Amino acid sequence: MKKFLVFFFVLFLASIFSLSAAGRASAPRGQAADTRTVVDQNGNTITLPATIERVAITSPWPLPSVYALFMGSGERIVGIHPAVQSAAEFSFLMRVAPQLATADTGWIQGTTINIEALMNLNPCVVFIPAGNEAQRSALESAGIPAVAFSVSIAQWNTIETINLWVQLLGEIFGDELKADYITSHGRMVEEMVLSRTRTIPQAERPRTLILFRYDYTQMQTMGPGHFGQYWLDTTGAISVSEGFPSTPMLFNINMEQVLAWDPEVILITNFSPALASDFLEGEARVFNDDWSAVRAVRDRRVYKFPMGMYRWYPPSSDSPLTLLWLAQTLHPELFADIDLHQEIRDFYQRFYGLTLTDADLHLMLNPPREAARDA
Repeated sequence: MKKFLVFFFVLFLASIFSLSAAGRASAPRGQAADTRTVVDQNGNTITLPATIERVAITSPWPLPSVYALFMGSGERIVGIHPAVQSAAEFSFLMRVAPQLATADTGWIQGTTINIEALMNLNPCVVFIPAGNEAQRSALESAGIPAVAFSVSIAQWNTIETINLWVQLLGEIFGDELKADYITSHGRMVEEMVLSRTRTIPQAERPRTLILFRYDYTQMQTMGPGHFGQYWLDTTGAISVSEGFPSTPMLFNINMEQVLAWDPEVILITNFSPALASDFLEGEARVFNDDWSAVRAVRDRRVYKFPMGMYRWYPPSSDSPLTLLWLAQTLHPELFADIDLHQEIRDFYQRFYGLTLTDADLHLMLNPPREAARDA
């Protein structure tokens, strides 16, 4: 794995430095030296201070983890959504970005911004979800620059979604070299995985069910237009729901449908409190449903997505690790040469400066039921 990454890093090196030099060029003609402009993922051109010292993030989705990946900490964050602090309780985000634990959360409730409270934080820029016109309009009226990030900018390809977020952060903070360094790694991991899985015959690709949310009130999986489709396509599996319409992206199912599909593998996200052990121990009754006849349960191929800096099902700063974990989980013989524990240790040391213990790895790969709280 290391030889592969080093080899491709050399191939990327020339283009990385070329792009970085271009990115660090002087301000465009007509643009003040103390400002810079960026085009956000809504397609809007935003004028920002050349030096950004104070940042607020309105969304609870994985952007704070990607910010920590890019910055190496939570430095400059003055305001975040309260759900970020809640979701981070069982993640490693606060260890890398302890500043988030004390960032102000009282300026936003749900998706509604208290502009007066936000202005008291004096942010240089606010990061918002693409498509939230109400937030953009409110911030624009208050004279606060707002930069939009989109979860669907790369048609649900999680690696490229994160790469495009990182590239935008590189433009915002004027450090394209760091952005190129981070994004080249994700692309190299993706190509390594694809180089092994793209030739797997259809008949040998395990038919897989992703349980997105599952509790006593609902059983929900994803359709073709969601992140799960990318994960399975890239790591050599078939989604049992791929014949369903692409909208809605998430939809409810029941045990009758599961039994009809009879999946060979079940993957549980951290948006569900269910654990793999719930299916594999005892009589395989989970939330009053009987799973004992399902092939994945009989073959003991039920797995829970890990949780590192954020939940590993949606895009996160750990997405290259998600690819390695899932590829090895689905095809252990094909990826037997990958020392997953060492890959995770190396990634966290390289990109976050964090040395992981054995206990850290166990928690990451076996997240507790409580990690789904507030999901």
